[in-house]
Amino acid sequence: MAHSALGQRLVACLLNVSEARRKNLVETVARAAVFEHNGRWRKGTTVLNIFNDRDYNRSVITIVASIECITEAVLSACEQACGLIDMRVHEGGHPAMGAVDLVPLYPLGEEVGLEDCAKEVKAIASGLTERVSGTSAFFFGWADSPQHRGLSQRRKEMGWFRKNPEMGAIQPDIGPLPQKRYGLTGIGATPYVMNCNVSIDTQDLALGRSVAMAIRESTPGGLPGVQVLALSHQGAVEIACNVESVKGNPFSQFSEGDEPWPSFSIGGQLYRHAPASLITARVAELAGQLGVATKGTALVGFTPHECRAQAEKALSLGIAEFWKEQRRVHM
Repeated sequence: MAHSALGQRLVACLLNVSEARRKNLVETVARAAVFEHNGRWRKGTTVLNIFNDRDYNRSVITIVASIECITEAVLSACEQACGLIDMRVHEGGHPAMGAVDLVPLYPLGEEVGLEDCAKEVKAIASGLTERVSGTSAFFFGWADSPQHRGLSQRRKEMGWFRKNPEMGAIQPDIGPLPQKRYGLTGIGATPYVMNCNVSIDTQDLALGRSVAMAIRESTPGGLPGVQVLALSHQGAVEIACNVESVKGNPFSQFSEGDEPWPSFSIGGQLYRHAPASLITARVAELAGQLGVATKGTALVGFTPHECRAQAEKALSLGIAEFWKEQRRVHM
């Protein structure tokens, strides 16, 4: 693919699957996105990164393709995951309801709109429920028409945050009542969502939850676009943040400091997201007030700008399994 053609109509899917302890299995799922059954590269597609977390037993696979190619790439990966992961025997420290737990699609530039992404994820949902009998899904973001409810709200409605959700009481948007084997998949289209996790040096989950609540967007004084969970992780507590992109400029009290809020545009609309440095500093401040230090910050995958730049590089070089080429580890 010529470099001049790159950057046109690129979209990213940060596919969340409920398996991390069998890395070969996760890589099999990733390869299904970029290779056809005959082993031929699905041109215009690449897997940029695979993040595995053994404690959570959850992996995030960063698939990028042109919007014309993304549906079949993601659908093939989902089909493979459903054939290999059985939620009846799944164990992990992170909430999860589905073998394929989350299928979010993000535009990577002005060339693709959110409605375009919504159309493709609905095609993914239809294809999955047709190809894998017994699978079901709910929609969020621009795929949830006309309400455009966010992922956090939809997960709450579906019982995703409960330790043992009652699957028989869930009404999916597509497919049959959720079966224990496959569970339930969240499928949607939104502006880019980054994952930023800050570990604090304590095993006190109640303390972690108080920090998480303080920075959550819905709390007065919280960070715009930040959705948070406090989870036990590797002998500490992780403040796990979904960093959603918000329209326009953030509130003035969050605009000051050395690092500006990174921005990008979709359909002429400006979006910004809280920088990881701000999230880390806020967690450190709140935890410090309670006598607890931070242990480190991990980004899952890429920022929006990194994602597009890495995708253009991978596709210009014709590299399908770009995650193998990474010299810098993305956690």
